[in-house]
Amino acid sequence: MKAQPPRDPSQPTASFASSPTAGFRRPDDPDWHWLEERDDPQVTAFLEAANAQSRAWFAPLDDLTERLYHGHLARRELAVHGLPTALDHYTVWSETAVDADHPVWWRHPNGEPERGEPFFDLQHRAADHAFFEVGDMSLSPDESWLAWSEDTRGDETYTLWLRRLPDGEPLALLEEIGPELCWAEDGATLLFTRYDATQRPDSIWRLPLRLGATPTADEPALILREDDPEFWLGLGKTRSREWLMLESASKDTSEVHLVPAAAPATSPTLFHPRQRGVEYGVDHRPGHFYVLHNREAPHFCLDRVDEAAPQGEPERLIEHREDTTLEGIDAFAWGLVATERDHHQAQVHLRVIELDDRHTLRRDERLTLPETPCSLSLGDAPHFAERCLRLREESFTLPVTWTELDLDSGRRRRLKQQPVHGDLTPDQLVCERLWATSHDGERIPVSVVMRADLSGHPLPTLLYGYGAYGEVLDPWFSVARLELLARGAAFAVAHVRGGGDRGEPWYLAGKLEHKANSFQDFLAARDALVEQGFSDDERLVAYGASAGGLLVGASLNLAPERFCAAVLDVPFVDVLRTMENPDLPLTTAEYSEWGDPREPSARRRIRDYSPLDNLPERPWPPVFLQGSWHDTRVPYWEPAKLYARLTELAEGSGLSSHDHPTLLRTDLEAGHGGASGRFKGWHDNARQDAFILWALGLESREA
Repeated sequence: MKAQPPRDPSQPTASFASSPTAGFRRPDDPDWHWLEERDDPQVTAFLEAANAQSRAWFAPLDDLTERLYHGHLARRELAVHGLPTALDHYTVWSETAVDADHPVWWRHPNGEPERGEPFFDLQHRAADHAFFEVGDMSLSPDESWLAWSEDTRGDETYTLWLRRLPDGEPLALLEEIGPELCWAEDGATLLFTRYDATQRPDSIWRLPLRLGATPTADEPALILREDDPEFWLGLGKTRSREWLMLESASKDTSEVHLVPAAAPATSPTLFHPRQRGVEYGVDHRPGHFYVLHNREAPHFCLDRVDEAAPQGEPERLIEHREDTTLEGIDAFAWGLVATERDHHQAQVHLRVIELDDRHTLRRDERLTLPETPCSLSLGDAPHFAERCLRLREESFTLPVTWTELDLDSGRRRRLKQQPVHGDLTPDQLVCERLWATSHDGERIPVSVVMRADLSGHPLPTLLYGYGAYGEVLDPWFSVARLELLARGAAFAVAHVRGGGDRGEPWYLAGKLEHKANSFQDFLAARDALVEQGFSDDERLVAYGASAGGLLVGASLNLAPERFCAAVLDVPFVDVLRTMENPDLPLTTAEYSEWGDPREPSARRRIRDYSPLDNLPERPWPPVFLQGSWHDTRVPYWEPAKLYARLTELAEGSGLSSHDHPTLLRTDLEAGHGGASGRFKGWHDNARQDAFILWALGLESREA
């Protein structure tokens, strides 16, 4: 069953707005590069015309969009009470009202819940802004001051604010900074990052504060600057609260500088100089540094060095293994929690390692999983000596669940689980893991979730993919997804190479000269879903966002007939032209992901898969493209140019823009992550789902 155009019985077909491309076409610029001229009023006119066309096409689906939106609201707990976390002096939590987009943060003195008081009202702060997002929140060591970074444009440029708790007047300290903040342990110094001209965090600064009745700040002092355009700076603090960590990292190389947290004016000490291709991270217990690294260990290993002699001979604590990637280490007073990934099963694990004062191993235990596949991670653990761990568990059929594990008794206690309402409950779903065979024989994990009562039948399917930067698509629960599943669709994830789903080797096998593997893997996942009886061959929609838009776009260029439609959200599709412009945000830092196009071989490689440079003569299936005006990661013009080019291809093939639409919607008030308020974000999601259900032939199906 092919996708059929939505019809509005109250309107004649002729009322549908035609494509605006003809009126904006420039014969001397067939690639539509003029859309990059942000200040040209014709650019906004073009985007607004495309938005009008999109609104007109969606008009017959407006009722479905509203039903999806309100169905989502009915399934979700709208009044959200966050999980309280006890700090040194106060217990803090967030509360979001039924009708609020943003939360209010509360606190009470530890052990005195009756003295609860609000101390940070984000809903109030967002009231006067079309876009509002907090980059970071940081409490002073004595928990009497709050610093935060705030973006009110969507371009990921932040203002630094400070207030005395609980109800002091907010004070704007600095503008045009990065999102990250960190208090030093002297209680009077803030650390923050700044950008260079390409919005790369290239410097870390120290801001001395005078925290009296009327707080003031001295001039910021530069701590560290990174001149290599491929490296970004980040900052943090060890859980022991003894060291500030200043990290400089590219996609494949890193180094760490340390500053005593109680003496932030001290010059930073380089822990180990960078070595090309070597990544390392540092954590701390008194007397010991723990170094997670991939020097001669591509899947990472863990060493211990003495705090007094960090350049001395290391002791190997966790060896390199061929079947496991060591992803992270969290240090506590009693030992370590290691995050590991099994390559064969594409499954994350947590491992508890207890050590006594002499560093003798007392316990080495991998925690049990609630189910497989699933997501498992360590939750907030602000206390260095904490022996009750918070675990965050989640899967395609398990809502987000917070569990407390007592290391002494072994007892587990459920603290909170995301509530789900309505007629489709998590226990009515089933998740399957299948394996696709790619072009080179590699086995690709594919996850698919559906209603249990429909299992065993080929279903209309939405196939999701990302596959870049080593990012992992571990299973996640979605309330919004229930609207699709309830109407008979399946949701599948292709865990393609380029992501981190099967560890570090999986990432390396899908980047640089191996990037084409990602596209072949995505198509193999699609075919496996059909061949193994999960998906209807004629009703598969592809979905990709950001670098996932590159994945889907390149896959559609190779085989547009294998999908009945696609959704590309802020898609990275003009890869070659973007990578050839080092003045754009992120470009130089991405060389180790995609390649440096100044090298002829890398340029050829990128050119051969960049979606905009390889559009086939055959038109794509119907596609819904989304962009954001303030997006600094994937500029609005990338989906806009793809829209214009695809529209011209479809028109050249004689296809109706109504029956075979290419649609573009540009949010003129948002950035890369889309709308900042949860209700607008949910409504945007409902619009996407209406398009998907139309493409799958399920738009008339009720939940």
